[in-house]
Amino acid sequence: MNRKLHIVLNYLIATVWLVNGLFCKVLDLVPRHQAIIGRILGDQYASIFTKAIGISEIIMATWILSGIKPRLNVIVQIFVIAIMNTIEFFCVPDLLLWGKLNALFAFIFILIIYYNEFSLDKKIPQQN
Repeated sequence: MNRKLHIVLNYLIATVWLVNGLFCKVLDLVPRHQAIIGRILGDQYASIFTKAIGISEIIMATWILSGIKPRLNVIVQIFVIAIMNTIEFFCVPDLLLWGKLNALFAFIFILIIYYNEFSLDKKIPQQN
C-alpha cells in the first residue's frame, strides 16, 4: 500500500508542476501568472520570464517522474515553493487565487512533498 501511495503522490506532484508550467504559464491559459511576474519583475520582462518559469516547472515534473536523485529533487521543490510563495505573499497578494491564504496551500503542498519522500518512502521496502 505504501509503495502504491508513494507512486500516486509522485504522479500527482508532477502533475501539479506540469499543469502550472505548461497550461498556466507556457500556453498562458491563466494570464494571472504573467500579471504576477509582471508586477514583480516588470511588465517588459513578464512574457519571457513567465515562459521560462513554465519551462522550468515542466522540467521539474520530468525530474520527479525520472526518479533521478529524488531527495535532492524534493529539497529543490521545497525551496522553490517556499521562496516563490514568500515573494508572492508580500509583493502581490491581491493577484493570488486565494490571496494570502495561498501560503497555507503552498505549505500543505510542501508537507505532502516532504511526507512522500522522507516519511512514506522510508516505509517502502527497498528492492535490490
